[in-house]
Amino acid sequence: MSTTTIIDHRYRLGPRLGGGGMADVFEASDLRLRRQVALKRCRTIRRRRHILDEAELLAGLSHPGLLRLYDIGFDGQRPFLVLQLASGGTLRDRLDSGPLAPDRVAEIGATVASVLTYVHSEDVVHRDVKPENLLFDSVGECYLADFGIALTGDRPAPDFVGTAGYLAPEQIGYGEVGPAADVYSLGLVLLESLTGETEYPGDGPEAAMARLVHPPKVPAVWGRTWRSLLTAMTAIEPARRPTAAACATVLRALEAGEHVPLPGCVRRRSRFETIMSAACSALF
Repeated sequence: MSTTTIIDHRYRLGPRLGGGGMADVFEASDLRLRRQVALKRCRTIRRRRHILDEAELLAGLSHPGLLRLYDIGFDGQRPFLVLQLASGGTLRDRLDSGPLAPDRVAEIGATVASVLTYVHSEDVVHRDVKPENLLFDSVGECYLADFGIALTGDRPAPDFVGTAGYLAPEQIGYGEVGPAADVYSLGLVLLESLTGETEYPGDGPEAAMARLVHPPKVPAVWGRTWRSLLTAMTAIEPARRPTAAACATVLRALEAGEHVPLPGCVRRRSRFETIMSAACSALF
């Protein structure tokens, strides 16, 4: 995209930062306020409703771990959002260079878990927590982005289900999708950040269904707390997963190198997952 392209007589498009099937995201210059922003532009008219819904949702949310919504407009018939720019790349960019240190993973995880605690309290389920949607600013602060397929209490479910490699079992049609689905996805993201390997690679049905046959393999190398927490976060049954708030508490302690008693629910879920792993191994 040429840097001379100007949207709505105000935003000069720069390099494309990313995007998916619904929209493209560009770095842009706000010529009126003289600042750099991110401009998310709908790719096709058919997806315009999702962009408009995302704008309405973001306008009602406020948290340090969410990108601020500055503006909304139309480029012809295609809507666009203008957002706070996170210029430090994505977690996927960082994982392309290998796994991260456990204390940094704990810091990122605690931030995202805190954001999820907030959005869940607002009756919002993100549904697409993955490395590509965790963004960093120039000083390394983390943000949870892209609420294009989020569920809200007053809006019907969009016709998207998320990204195959990070879906919770209930997102494949095995139960009601709620806040626990985001906890599961975050658990897979944290596990990948520690190991440097995607637990369920691929983007087809096989990747989506794999978690029903083989629970995630959580090594013991980082200690009992990490293993118990990640095992609980990725429990097959949503009711057996800890809340985002409980995850944030444990992750903050891990970041600080402090000992914190695991919530009782995490201890019980770790035992449950051990039983499920043994059962799956026997069957398959």
